[in-house]
Amino acid sequence: MFTGRIARFDEPGKPFEIETVTLPEVGPGEILIRVSRANICGSDVHAWHGTFATRGLGGQLPTVLGHEMVGAIEALGDGASKDSNGKPLAPGTRVVFPYFFCCHECRNCLTGRRNACVNLKMAMLGRADEPPYFVGGYGDYYLLPAGAVVYTVPDTISDDIAAGANCALSQVMYGLERVDAQLGEYVVVQGAGALGLYAVAVAKARGAARVIAIDGVPERLELATAFGADDVIDITEVPEVKDRAKVVRRLTDGQGADVVVEVVGHPSAIDEGLKLLGQFGRYVEIGNINIGKTFEFDPSRFVFGNKSMVGVSLYDPAVLARALTFLEQNHDRLPLNRLAAATYSLEDINPAFTAAEAKRDVRASIVP
Repeated sequence: MFTGRIARFDEPGKPFEIETVTLPEVGPGEILIRVSRANICGSDVHAWHGTFATRGLGGQLPTVLGHEMVGAIEALGDGASKDSNGKPLAPGTRVVFPYFFCCHECRNCLTGRRNACVNLKMAMLGRADEPPYFVGGYGDYYLLPAGAVVYTVPDTISDDIAAGANCALSQVMYGLERVDAQLGEYVVVQGAGALGLYAVAVAKARGAARVIAIDGVPERLELATAFGADDVIDITEVPEVKDRAKVVRRLTDGQGADVVVEVVGHPSAIDEGLKLLGQFGRYVEIGNINIGKTFEFDPSRFVFGNKSMVGVSLYDPAVLARALTFLEQNHDRLPLNRLAAATYSLEDINPAFTAAEAKRDVRASIVP
């Protein structure tokens, strides 16, 4: 038996309640993780508000939020002995894992679209009032189901850096892979939160000739420069979309961007982003997860501009292994430790979410 705390989430608008629960046992193939760090992602904040309805994904309330996490193995169920790269697992091994779980058998899984598995299960969707209880990252433990993809964290990568790998970093890596961002291309990143900063760094690592970050928070723009942005545009200093488009044209030799990555999470950003694209430009849409939000759109801009848009939800689980390689190769070069520098105890999860909502931190983290 394993006893630990969870931050129980009953419904939007209600404070989290810290509750002590007991997991009777770890079943065959399952892995019990002692959570060492769980970041507060934008989707967690949306779920907290009720604008990202976990019920619409098959989730139930009460639940435990939190998915962008890292931890160490507490217990291994029968048959769980190696990670997805074949490395041996043991109690104490630090690991990261996708926060969603594929069946590996359905049509989409078998055609390489595991992030669209028809039997997909996910953290934050299980019930917090029945076993296994530990169904989200905001708790002492998290239970990985049998067959989950899991990777050992290299010793050179600290928990604060590893925590963002299984969501923000893997998501933008997958997005840039989906549009095949090329050496020498111009990339614009809309939004310089955690996903935007990762997108800047990954685009540079893929050989972008110029990366331009757009945001309205000076501290985030400063961080974007530290993460490799060649230029930044402060929307408070350039408030008109048409003027920002002129700046992008000037910075891209009059061509416009080859790739624009949207991680703002507001529909209005899409209209602007499409105006920043040049001929044959590709738009990577990641941020808008609130159902029902719309914007006006002139489709002729797609046609005459030979443009395309790619929606990106989750990522192929194998991308997480590449994310770890990226962190291993760049942790000394990039200020990755600044992404989740603000930490809160599990008991302080309510003020942590208030801080995250106010965007006082790039990423706030819960350290149980």
